[in-house]
Amino acid sequence: MAETLGMLCDKLTIVKLKQYHTEDATRLESLGKQEKMLQEEIDQLVTSALAGNTPVEKLSFASNKVFKAEGNEVRNVTGSMGSVFSQLADVNCGLWHEQEKVYDFEQVPVDQKNIVVKNLAIMNLERNRCIDEIDRQFVEIVKTIK
Repeated sequence: MAETLGMLCDKLTIVKLKQYHTEDATRLESLGKQEKMLQEEIDQLVTSALAGNTPVEKLSFASNKVFKAEGNEVRNVTGSMGSVFSQLADVNCGLWHEQEKVYDFEQVPVDQKNIVVKNLAIMNLERNRCIDEIDRQFVEIVKTIK
């Protein structure tokens, strides 16, 4: 399995956003299948890891983002796994709405364009921190059980 719990949670929040933002029956059916598959994959990953059938080193895949820290302050990601998952969902909602501006970038006032791009960059860094933190916490849980 090449995906981590954090990555799967990220994908699931995005599928839920797509479901929320569409009324197309065909698309909703496809998204429903994706949602079910992701839920099953999450369940399989958690079950396998807790049973000791997945090596701990395969439970995380750090994003290792390289970026200039000065001027690019990113919120700290803290709290329980549920709290971090909630932060991930929140960040993905923000990313969704900021990305919508990019699809019609010509309409964004010139003095706002850099702000939109900067917001996308910062939110993507926060998204990766959330994914990494979910993975870190899950690894700690699995290590505790072993």
